[in-house]
Amino acid sequence: MKGNKVKDVDRPDGRLGVAVVGAGYWGPNLVRNFQASDRFLLRWLCDLDVTRAQRVLGGYSTVQATDDFEAVLADPSVDAIAVATPAGTHLDVALAALRAGKHVLVEKPLATTYADGARLVAEAEERGLTLMCDHTYCYTPAVGRIRELVHSGELGEIHYVDSVRINLGLVQKDVDVLWDLAPHDLSILDFILPEHVEPVAVAAHGADPIGAGQDCIAYLTLQLNTGAIAHVHVNWLSPTKVRTTMVGGAKRTLIWDDLNPAQRVAVFDRGVDLATPQELGADERRQALISYRSGDMVAPAIGEKEALRSMVDEFGAAIRERRAPLTDGRAGLRVLDILEAASRSLEFRGAVVGLRTGAGRSLRTVNDSVGERR
Repeated sequence: MKGNKVKDVDRPDGRLGVAVVGAGYWGPNLVRNFQASDRFLLRWLCDLDVTRAQRVLGGYSTVQATDDFEAVLADPSVDAIAVATPAGTHLDVALAALRAGKHVLVEKPLATTYADGARLVAEAEERGLTLMCDHTYCYTPAVGRIRELVHSGELGEIHYVDSVRINLGLVQKDVDVLWDLAPHDLSILDFILPEHVEPVAVAAHGADPIGAGQDCIAYLTLQLNTGAIAHVHVNWLSPTKVRTTMVGGAKRTLIWDDLNPAQRVAVFDRGVDLATPQELGADERRQALISYRSGDMVAPAIGEKEALRSMVDEFGAAIRERRAPLTDGRAGLRVLDILEAASRSLEFRGAVVGLRTGAGRSLRTVNDSVGERR
């Protein structure tokens, strides 16, 4: 461990001091949830526009607004920093916080490149600090239940995952639809897959039919190491909003409709069974026997809790328990790996691009994998 050592936080009320950096689109949501948490004490809101920070704080009179990031880093009462600045600044802000001995939460994406993300992961690991990605969707009750169903084996071996995230959305100037929307689906995929299952290659196709200068429609196809397949469709041009994910298993198939509060998750005991008869005679061909199964549909009860509240709780618990959070820096790195490979595939008109070794669930040193690609 080098530089600032991880601090043994011992506050009288047991709460961790935290500062939010960035008072734009996402920062106010973090402010609200840190204020409501019994695990944290919000001390600062830092933004280049201090007036905006003060406006966000409103009645939170005990929280200081500032445009001086160095003052926040120098405050010994601040144990953690939540970064909600533009993605292009994530590396500099998060790296400075880690070097100041602070635990760090970063809004998605972890960084704008895999190499920058790897620097953050390596820095946090060397200093013994918690680095967490705010992959908010992973903390929704529905996705938590999906993870349980997949990891318990109730769905059986995963055969495919199909995700659709489309709407008439704001066309971004600095990123294409792939980098804008797909991180949500890729982080969910990474979160729900069993430990032994991971993507190994990706092919992507995109289009800009309106001449926006960025791909407004994209399709990603991921090959998994088990031979299964995952597909992601993202689109800014759809007149209707769709948020669905289908997880097909050998035993059951699950459908998640995030826009259906009455039945967010449905599990179907329907599908195709394949039975192979015993070895036949030498002159006979082996044939696969296919049968169709049509069983019940079950809609598990899904509780309602704000995902950001659960995410904040996990951040606090990971720091206290000195363990990796559910969406740690390596999870963010795996998402960046897929995004970079998908962008490269787009450049080569859908060519299959292998993912980096070491970006998966192994514990190989991150620095060893930077720049490598299968």
